[in-house]
Amino acid sequence: MQTETREKFGLLLGLVGVICFSLTLPSTSIAVEYFGTTVVGLGRTVVAAILVAVVLIVRREKLPSPRQFKSLLVVACGAVLGFPLLTSKAMESLPVSHGAVELALLPLATAGFAMFIAGEVPSLKFWISSIIGSLAVMVYALHLGFGQLQFADLALLAAVMILGLSYAEGGKLAKELGSWQVIAWAIMIGAPFFIIPVGLNLTTEMLHAPLQAWVSFIYLAVVSQFLAYVAWYSGMAMGGIAKVSQIQYLQPFLMILFATVFLDESITFFTLVIAVVVVFSVILGKNAAVTKKGSRLEKTGECEIIKYENNEQ
Repeated sequence: MQTETREKFGLLLGLVGVICFSLTLPSTSIAVEYFGTTVVGLGRTVVAAILVAVVLIVRREKLPSPRQFKSLLVVACGAVLGFPLLTSKAMESLPVSHGAVELALLPLATAGFAMFIAGEVPSLKFWISSIIGSLAVMVYALHLGFGQLQFADLALLAAVMILGLSYAEGGKLAKELGSWQVIAWAIMIGAPFFIIPVGLNLTTEMLHAPLQAWVSFIYLAVVSQFLAYVAWYSGMAMGGIAKVSQIQYLQPFLMILFATVFLDESITFFTLVIAVVVVFSVILGKNAAVTKKGSRLEKTGECEIIKYENNEQ
């Protein structure tokens, strides 16, 4: 696959992942009301582990190396433990639109960690587009009166930082281990530790939860916790961590759209205006140059030429 085609396909997979992730907060908001923070935050991993174990056994996947295992621990702490638990706690008291605008800072966090982990060096144009997108969602939050930080806000901001590190580490590891294998092994690492706390929080009342609560929980376990990550890590491995992360600026508005459809939350004209600004920043960032340390990338029209500088030993 040619480099340009590979990057475009990576962006497409990243978009699929973002659409799937956009249903995570609405689904969490529905499920946590009936199942609680621990069961929703950690139980999704326990359920996902059953599916993952079957896939790993059928495919006879080799165990990760000790070096890869260290990276998987980072992914597990962010994507399997920290983010699900923190967002489940936040969704107990916050509307989806509140969480959506704060999670919009995730691409900036991911790109920042990518600079140190994957050796990617975004250009000035990339950072300008990131700042535009971040400022847009911050203005949106302030306009809705979300400027005052609560414990739930701090939980979401912590989730952003933890998941940003996890995305960057997982995107790098996906290039050698495989996209779906990254989240699969991260799930298998975390699940055994979650069985006891989840079991202690199960109650008979949960059996009487409505169908929408069960559908939401199953979606979180199968799609949000596993299949969406397969598409997401594949996209980052093919299209570049920092560049594909730009697509996440669409996520808060997709979340708000889904919240409108499934939770009857309202959508305003101001939201649509901010969405246009954010989409513009995504387009700007998608066309920005992102280079590797030790290389120089020149972009002319639709062609990208990478010139590697030979370092003297």
